[in-house]
Amino acid sequence: MMPLLMANAGEENIIKKIGGLPEMKKHLSDLGFVVGGTVTVVTSMAGNVIVNVKDTRVALAKEMAQKIYV
Repeated sequence: MMPLLMANAGEENIIKKIGGLPEMKKHLSDLGFVVGGTVTVVTSMAGNVIVNVKDTRVALAKEMAQKIYV
């Protein structure tokens, strides 16, 4: 298990855990980040990442991406 920040671009990963405060977990869940779901890193720059989740492209700040484990 590793943070989403460490995932390689283009690889499909399965979300294993989502950490953080309940508000952050709810926000990420609303965006489609749920345990068991798939996420693919499109690109990362300065720790921030752009990912594909549930057929949608989402940009995440480094702080949020660190809370998602794949």
